[in-house]
Amino acid sequence: MRPNVVRGGPPAAFPLAPDAAGPGREAPPVPGEARAPAVRRVLGALLGLGTALIDLAYFLLVGAALGPLLLWPRTRPRARRVLTAGARVLAELERRRRRRFFRDRYPAGWDERKALHYLAGRMYAGVLTGIVAGLLGFGALLAVLVVLAVARGDIGWAELLGQALLGGALLFLDLQGLVSLATLERRLAQECFGPSERELLERRISELAASRAAVIRAVDAERRRIERDLHDGLQQRLVALAMLLGRARRHHTPERTLALLTQAHAEAQEVIGELREVAWRAYPTALDSLGLEEALAGAADRCALPVSLDYRLTGRLPEPVETAAYFVVSECVTNAAKHSGARGIRVRVERVGGAVLVGVTDDGVGGADPAGGGLAGLRDRVAGLEGRLTVSSPPGGPTTITAELPCA
Repeated sequence: MRPNVVRGGPPAAFPLAPDAAGPGREAPPVPGEARAPAVRRVLGALLGLGTALIDLAYFLLVGAALGPLLLWPRTRPRARRVLTAGARVLAELERRRRRRFFRDRYPAGWDERKALHYLAGRMYAGVLTGIVAGLLGFGALLAVLVVLAVARGDIGWAELLGQALLGGALLFLDLQGLVSLATLERRLAQECFGPSERELLERRISELAASRAAVIRAVDAERRRIERDLHDGLQQRLVALAMLLGRARRHHTPERTLALLTQAHAEAQEVIGELREVAWRAYPTALDSLGLEEALAGAADRCALPVSLDYRLTGRLPEPVETAAYFVVSECVTNAAKHSGARGIRVRVERVGGAVLVGVTDDGVGGADPAGGGLAGLRDRVAGLEGRLTVSSPPGGPTTITAELPCA
């Protein structure tokens, strides 16, 4: 085990940053994303029967009262505003009902122009749901009567079999109708409160364009970094090595020549070490041959600070995910060692649902700039995989950087 790498540390010592969408990203308002329990959904559907009757009464009473005014062009705009104002109130009640009982998630600002259309469809679906639910209750009552008749011996087995087949077919149709009506209500709510299919498509195109731009920026930044490392580091050392060899060739004193060659040999060893570091920063070969855990352990081993590595994954990840996870840890560990004034760094890698979470925490002074060059490059790299990077770095620390990498 490497001296400054501690594996499998205590879970409480690795706090991850709170879940956040990050700049330019928000949780998609997909209804039913966190599916509610069945009992809660049934209660919400029963409450929806009552709200459907309220919607029906609103259209019958208010719509009938405003009907003549809606027909006259001069009073039509004001009457329509009055009708829409009440519809907005009822639609907001429906939105809260679906959010509470069905856990649907919608944007805060929904299109109020669709309120009348939604209430009309909701009224139809709710009333029809009440009728189908009533038929289901009536069928249950008939089933009880049939069971009692069988117990008294009033119905024979042949008649009972016919009743069971007919009742089973009607029960299937009834339940299928309830499921279809529930789906209809969900789609109506999504159409009114959530983004339309066109808006979702436009949003998806924008996200793909942003991800493509982020990948290009990350690649360009990586190339500039490698060029800077080669120019400012290796090139200068190679020039110094060439000068040492030139001086050794010009000297005729064996002792002085030997001293210069010894110095040149030491310089060559340092050049080889720095070249190895540049190669590791460009792409570690251990990532392909040994896997992510060993590559992260190697990055931690080269850090000047003690690094505690808590690796909780089994098996290999997709190559782009492993590469992004490695560079997140490598960049964060390097930055913490250079700028944070920390005494130790904690790294945690685990799978949560369909994503891999990579968290790096240091006990330094905090105040890391999320828009800084290094973190901005990491954010672009993570965004290229449609992931997100969150930074929590209050003054005084600690600094926690969390990357969420989708991994289907």
